[in-house]
Amino acid sequence: MDDLELIFSMLGERVTTEISQQERPDTFVKNKKVAIRGGSVAGNARKQTEKEIGRSVVSRKNYLPAPESRKRIKSAG
Repeated sequence: MDDLELIFSMLGERVTTEISQQERPDTFVKNKKVAIRGGSVAGNARKQTEKEIGRSVVSRKNYLPAPESRKRIKSAG
C-alpha cells in the first residue's frame, strides 16, 4: 500500500463516518448502506485519479515495513 492507496482508504472511512453521524442509522442494514455509499465516494475518486495519472493506485507494497522476527522463549516447565 502506498500513500495514494492509504489516502483513498482513509477517504472512504471518513466519508462513511460523516454520513453516519449525519443520518444516525439505527440498524445493521442501514449502517451497511452508509458504508457502501462512503466506499463508493472513495472508489469513484480513486478511479478518477487513476484516469488522470495513467496508472493504478492499488499496489502490492505494504505501507509499513515487516516487523522483525521474534525469538520464542522456551517455557521452563
